[in-house]
Amino acid sequence: MDDTKPILPIIGGDGQTRRETLIEYPCAFPIKVMGRHQDGFVGAITQIARTFDPDFDASTVELRPSRAGNYLGVTITVTATSREQLDDLYRALTAHPMVKVVL
Repeated sequence: MDDTKPILPIIGGDGQTRRETLIEYPCAFPIKVMGRHQDGFVGAITQIARTFDPDFDASTVELRPSRAGNYLGVTITVTATSREQLDDLYRALTAHPMVKVVL
């Protein structure tokens, strides 16, 4: 297992770049995805999650409809194994035509 942690550049008040570790892998990592409340939206999100986390458990998905019911917030929790995995997952989610926002 790769025990390396992602290193992110942080620019300090003195203008110097520092590297700081923010996440320890593997870990449970929640991601919120918002899109129009339509047929197939939740299925599309869970399919993408499974692509990047083969052990993804769809029973853990949390749904939150907007006040008017036009939009749906979907929270998925994946097992994050690397910064690259999370970056690729975010790119896949944001590229999907049903997705409006990924947090």
